[in-house]
Amino acid sequence: MATTTFKLRRDSFGKLILTGADGEEHVGVVPVRAFPIQSPAKGISLVRDGGKEVAWIDDMETLDPALRSLVQDELDGREFMPEISSIVGVSSFATPCTWTVKTDRGDTAFTLKGEEDMRRIGDTALIIADAHGIQFLIRDMFTIDKNSRRILDRFL
Repeated sequence: MATTTFKLRRDSFGKLILTGADGEEHVGVVPVRAFPIQSPAKGISLVRDGGKEVAWIDDMETLDPALRSLVQDELDGREFMPEISSIVGVSSFATPCTWTVKTDRGDTAFTLKGEEDMRRIGDTALIIADAHGIQFLIRDMFTIDKNSRRILDRFL
């Protein structure tokens, strides 16, 4: 385990309080991932109001389990990006259309307004935004099942 130069706890309102090595407390810090898609467990900034960074975490895996749990719980509460594991079907190959998908958060359906709502992230990942602004992640479009890949190819 790496040694951290700060302590983290929650106040009675559920806000994170960071106490630095100098003893200064920062109330309401928020963890922000530097690379949320490619390296979600590495490069986490703890920022206070106004976006000023007060601490940096190189790798979540090196943190004490209690500290890691606090940071992960906060990230989970702020970030909601279901990961698509399979595309069951689409209502049409023209937009707008309804996609039926299996995700790590369960099965769902969403409306894709236009092809511009599909963005490539790096060489293999895609983010698809539905009509309500919810973003869905396809981590690797080349390893997804054959039927899903066929559907994706029609939209890309």
